[in-house]
Amino acid sequence: MDIFVLLFNSGTDKEGIHSIELKGRTIVLMFEDKDDATRYCGLLEAQDFPLPKVERINIDEIKDFCIKLDYECKLVEKNFVPKTAEDRLLISPPQKNLGVEDWGEDNNKEKIDINTIKENLEKLL
Repeated sequence: MDIFVLLFNSGTDKEGIHSIELKGRTIVLMFEDKDDATRYCGLLEAQDFPLPKVERINIDEIKDFCIKLDYECKLVEKNFVPKTAEDRLLISPPQKNLGVEDWGEDNNKEKIDINTIKENLEKLL
């Protein structure tokens, strides 16, 4: 099954995937519907966040990627209706976003080798 994810700097050495932080976990959002992913991009852009690119990727590749990096992945189904405040983050980005220049600068977590991340992202393509 193919899903849609949001990639920043797609196809470059600084490629990154959009994720959110929730209760100390990194969650990669996967969208069942391309229009929902595109709408989410627009909401990020409205918050002065760099505009990501919507990419179609096989769900198993994203799941494998998340397992390797100890991330979680959440599927935002078409016509998803949030039931909790946490669910709302799946359809509308948080008010505070980590700046692109701050990616990878988390002093509370173990550092992950940037080359490993790059290799894992390249495997997705």
